[in-house]
Amino acid sequence: MNIAKMMKQAQKMQTDMARIQGELAKKTFEATAGGGAVKAVANGEGDLQSLTIAPELLKDADAEMLQDLIVSAVQEASQTAKKEAQKEMGKLTAGLGIPGLGF
Repeated sequence: MNIAKMMKQAQKMQTDMARIQGELAKKTFEATAGGGAVKAVANGEGDLQSLTIAPELLKDADAEMLQDLIVSAVQEASQTAKKEAQKEMGKLTAGLGIPGLGF
């Protein structure tokens, strides 16, 4: 493979990565805990965007359980977003055979 072809492929991959990152940033990933009593929504970068707690859950006032459900929902939403990002980026680098770029 000549250097010009490699450079062209690298530029294309960089452009594709920027496009995918932009698309992922617009996506949201939702996760629930406690049978849907707590809902967390994260963006494609894994950042928490919103958190919803069912009013009936607050009436029970079990703070420890509520904290656990919140952490669980937030972690799941964030992990789902990150897995999607890894999957999409992995598609770009799969055929290159460069160690460390397989995500």
